[in-house]
Amino acid sequence: MMYRKILLPLDGSERAEKIIPHVENLAVAYKSNIFLMQVVQTTILDDGYKNILYQESVDATEQAIRSSKRYLTGLAEKLRKKGLTVQTITQTGPVVKTILDLALKEDADLIAMASHGRSGLGRVFYGSVAAGIIQNTDRPLLVIRSRNHE
Repeated sequence: MMYRKILLPLDGSERAEKIIPHVENLAVAYKSNIFLMQVVQTTILDDGYKNILYQESVDATEQAIRSSKRYLTGLAEKLRKKGLTVQTITQTGPVVKTILDLALKEDADLIAMASHGRSGLGRVFYGSVAAGIIQNTDRPLLVIRSRNHE
């Protein structure tokens, strides 16, 4: 199996970044292109009064997009210094669907991500992006479990 394109969704946390060394090794071995991505979830609020909340939520989304682009660019530069080919992508939308749509659009050969290893109530409250990807993708996956104490 060749992994020409590896999609690496990140949420900005150190735990999510635990997958990066694994992806680096695969990218070196297979001369893969790495697609670093982050999904910014938007919440547009409309108070019905002069659109104050609407504008504040739009501003917050725009700030989150700028922050995501800075974050991904920083990671990409570190990987490029190691001789790897990297692209960065920031998108808005529902996280699981957006990741799956991008995997399809870019014809990714592998989706690589860290699972936060939540179980029980933590999983109920926070959901699981990894579980959503696992249940809905037709592509190979590399999922590592990453916890706070690791």
